[in-house]
Amino acid sequence: MKAVVATDYGSPEQYAVAEVPVPVPGPGQLQVRIAASSINPSDVKLVGGEYREVMPTRFPHVPGIDFAGTVTEVGAGVTGYAAGDEVFGIAVPRVLRAMAGNRPSVGTGALAEYAVIEADTPLIAHRPAGLTALDAAALGVAGQAALATARAADIQPGERVLVVGATGGVGTALLPLLAAAKAHVIATGTEADAAALRELGADEVIGYQEADYPAEVDVVVNVVLLGDRLSGPAAALRPGGRLLSITFPFPTPEMIGRDDVSLRMILDMDGELAPMRDVGEAGARGELRATIARRYSLDEGPQACVDFLREHSLGKRVVVI
Repeated sequence: MKAVVATDYGSPEQYAVAEVPVPVPGPGQLQVRIAASSINPSDVKLVGGEYREVMPTRFPHVPGIDFAGTVTEVGAGVTGYAAGDEVFGIAVPRVLRAMAGNRPSVGTGALAEYAVIEADTPLIAHRPAGLTALDAAALGVAGQAALATARAADIQPGERVLVVGATGGVGTALLPLLAAAKAHVIATGTEADAAALRELGADEVIGYQEADYPAEVDVVVNVVLLGDRLSGPAAALRPGGRLLSITFPFPTPEMIGRDDVSLRMILDMDGELAPMRDVGEAGARGELRATIARRYSLDEGPQACVDFLREHSLGKRVVVI
């Protein structure tokens, strides 16, 4: 089969499309014919060597976490799925198994014609008929993180919410959820993105600099800055406000310079806040919206990874297999 492959540590410019063996499902696993996959940070960070000291990557490595496709074979002991089922979700590289929760959702890499994934995990699900494969692939990591964050934030009508990183996959999926909760949404973005962000639910669009941040907001949601770089966003909070972040490291009062606000890290790898079934249903109802910046073919998969790392975009880059 054809797949995007990295053969050593380095930048995504060295990725190539190559022929590799079709993965075979073992007990408890599914083989899936991939219809679409979308690009996430780990697709470039693992091969870039960011986690090399603690979680060495095995080569050749096929990137790709988000997927939508059709079950083609089921391993021994699998219940709930059969050949021909349309499925979607998240399957992280096996090297990240230790970070993938109690029922790890891991796979062989979705930037490929076929992938093998674990069946018994809350982070894969049947794809609803009302959700296209492209949208499902774009709503894996991003939609699940957005839905989990919105549920954890427990937004009350009228609360002022600052979203730091609103133009990415998570941010663009989160904005409609916050708007539906009747929040006053303040989103960071560029002037070129402002109209699209307002269409997604932002009431205000501001720049990325700390000087642009408003004061006395009720909630800050960070989906892009590292957890030890949140003193600026935290300064925008009113006393007693709430800061939620999806990035490592976990922010502490010492890191943000405040002990009068609540902090919460959202890492829902067990699907307790937002199982993939809920993501699919919310997507089919139109509550979760997939914003697709650009589509690529599998042959263009390496370029999709390069563009993800090198270019700004509004929403997700999706590879159609």
